[in-house]
Amino acid sequence: SDGTTFDSSQGRDPLAFQVGAGQIIPGLDAAIPGMAVGDTKTVNVPCEEAYGPVNPGMRQDIPRAEIPADIPVEIGTRLQMQAPNGQPIPVVVVASDDTTVTLDANHPLAGKDLTFNIELVAINAAA
Repeated sequence: SDGTTFDSSQGRDPLAFQVGAGQIIPGLDAAIPGMAVGDTKTVNVPCEEAYGPVNPGMRQDIPRAEIPADIPVEIGTRLQMQAPNGQPIPVVVVASDDTTVTLDANHPLAGKDLTFNIELVAINAAA
């Protein structure tokens, strides 16, 4: 909603997805039905229908001594943690001092209301 472009398909293939299958954020998925090929629309999606609000529980303070010295911990650095089941978890360093590093696993667009300018370029029948 602040005018920052966070993604675009200009110069790339259009985004392909199955409507209603949960492949895109709910607020955008709900805006597509009723559109026809060639239609354009601006869709305002509140954070609750996009990536959700920022979840404070997704931030974790890690003792600096537990992070290897060769791992950068400057604010804004993107790192990857591993969940107990082996799944990778992308995180961002949001605070760092001599004793603690704070990592945030929230989606980068969590807490943000989003605006999409969309054009429906094709409809393919489901297989």
